[in-house]
Amino acid sequence: MMLSRVHRKLRVETDRLTLRAPLHSDFNAWTGLRRTSEAFLTPWEPAWAHDHLSRRAFTNRVYWAQRSIGTGTALPLFMLRRADNVLVGAITLDNIRRGPAQAGTLGYWVGESFARQGYMREAIEAVVHHAYHRMDLSRIEAACLPENRASRAVLEKSGFKYEGVAQSYLQINGRWRTHVLYAALRSDRRGRTDTG
Repeated sequence: MMLSRVHRKLRVETDRLTLRAPLHSDFNAWTGLRRTSEAFLTPWEPAWAHDHLSRRAFTNRVYWAQRSIGTGTALPLFMLRRADNVLVGAITLDNIRRGPAQAGTLGYWVGESFARQGYMREAIEAVVHHAYHRMDLSRIEAACLPENRASRAVLEKSGFKYEGVAQSYLQINGRWRTHVLYAALRSDRRGRTDTG
């Protein structure tokens, strides 16, 4: 089947990470990392469904990833440390719009024990480079809570520029929250955005 072939072949390599689509065999690693990082992640994420950590929910996530990659609507990738193949987080280029927009929206998370070690910056820069040079996208957008200093810093260090504020942008931890908006442009005249 075409989707599974595309799904298995897609790999983005960085100095320390392999970025690839989730597999059914990642269930225990994903569930363990999400569970041990729950308090660290939930202030910044949409509320977890009651079955968020269930095998069924994870299976649905894997099938969604396969379909999304196959149809070109999203690029959901797990971040594995190359040295030992340990899952450190995930990054997704979603809401991919073709035609005149040629744009997508970036989302990401990292396990608490892997935070502030440069993994997310490495993954963001690799995905942005892939989006520009393999997918021919022109604009990558990202949003985060204003008080999420770590997320804002990693976006800025990765060449994203602040563009403004979106009121009641997403429900985070059960409440509509205002977000700050960032974007990286393939050809940027606003200043340095060299992401790869």
